[in-house]
Amino acid sequence: MSMMAERLAVVAAKGVKVHFGAVRALDGVDLDIRPGECLGLVGHNGAGKSTIVNVINGGLSPQQGELAYNGAASAGGIAAARDNGVRCVFQELSLCPNLTVAENTRVMHADLGGWNWRSRALTLVRDKLADIFPGNAVDCTAAVGDLSIAERQMVEIAIAFTSVSKPARLVILDEPTSSLDAGLAAQLMAYVKRFVSEGGAVLLISHILGEIFDASNRIVVMKDGRVVASRPTHDFSVNSLVEAMGSVVRDNARGARTARADTETVISLGARHGSTIPFSARRGEVIGLAGLGGHGQTEMLLALHKAFSSDWMPGRGRDIAFVAGDRALNGTFPLWSILKNLSIASLGGLSKASFVDAGSERSVGDSWKKRIEIRTPDMDNGILSLSGGNQQKVLFARALATPARIVLMDDPMRGVDVGTKQEVYSILRSEAEAGRTFIWYSTEMDEICLCDRVYVFRDGRIAAELTGDEVTEEHVLTASFEGEAA
Repeated sequence: MSMMAERLAVVAAKGVKVHFGAVRALDGVDLDIRPGECLGLVGHNGAGKSTIVNVINGGLSPQQGELAYNGAASAGGIAAARDNGVRCVFQELSLCPNLTVAENTRVMHADLGGWNWRSRALTLVRDKLADIFPGNAVDCTAAVGDLSIAERQMVEIAIAFTSVSKPARLVILDEPTSSLDAGLAAQLMAYVKRFVSEGGAVLLISHILGEIFDASNRIVVMKDGRVVASRPTHDFSVNSLVEAMGSVVRDNARGARTARADTETVISLGARHGSTIPFSARRGEVIGLAGLGGHGQTEMLLALHKAFSSDWMPGRGRDIAFVAGDRALNGTFPLWSILKNLSIASLGGLSKASFVDAGSERSVGDSWKKRIEIRTPDMDNGILSLSGGNQQKVLFARALATPARIVLMDDPMRGVDVGTKQEVYSILRSEAEAGRTFIWYSTEMDEICLCDRVYVFRDGRIAAELTGDEVTEEHVLTASFEGEAA
């Protein structure tokens, strides 16, 4: 790092080391972020991205190394980071669900005081939401817990970019579009580029490589707690970037789609909410639920789960499994171990005389740890010891470890790295070939295009059914916006 670059950097880390017991989360990391720069930070889950973010935002103190803000050496800490204009949008959203949007704005901006602070907070957050996400319909007087996960993500982003007495100089975005549809994600990326062009700095962490290439000026690749590459964005291609991360791009051949018109129908629902198109899924199919976020896809998954479940008949729900999209809210058990989180849905098959067979449980855990590459030295560690993407792998493994014939997936790849996605896609297709049915809501068009059949949702109802070669981004977008006023 040159003397000039270090002097100009909003934040500069040099030789930073952080370890948790035997795990070296950071092993001598050098990283600087400059004004007017969007730095893309990529790497597999467990590469050290979240740890370096926590060092920069003051949440962690390094065991070794130096940290400087705006050219001045610092001992770190949250107060120092905020005083130097560092803001962070976490992958696991950090808003208080029992407080309103305006009250959460006050929590994040302590200098927003005075007798009329609620009114000022409301105006500030509404204006910033409109600036970043034009046309949004977020109710800023509502409790955050009553908002959808996409709205919560929008609110946290808006609060981070809001200026009260001190402007944001560096905004860290950790998987900021993981719950946003393509339209909202595009709005955010456009705002990021505008913010950077005006002299701000952004650290962008995303497993959607298209976002990294679109918004960043420079890309840093991390692997096993080290920086292994740092180059201008135009010096990378998708293949070279993924290879630098330590993975090989494999072809997700769309020819892998299989026509299953002659197989049995395993689940069906009549046309709902004014649609003329009924829903059905056959054995061995991968069914996609597409369309703009919040248009009824998750509600359809919940309706399908309810159709196969019972509040009073034990065991009736064993034919269906659910992979939650909001792992923090309704996916993980935060006080439990990784193993317990994985095995909870399989305890019926792992028990003898009402007692869990610890050996069988351990065997299932070890098997799925290897198969889906959960990065942990010990499955008895707490689930929160894992990165967000590895927590998502545990939820996916939990569903696949059961004998359920139908697996419902509510955007399950949120925050999962590109290499692991390839492995999961392969597992999914293998399980489908063996007769398991997947019903998959995804906000990523590449994933929708892997499905055998796709139902496109609009305004809470099925607007179109696409099959085979009809499953393209163009057709999905056309159906999503069909009927819009010109």
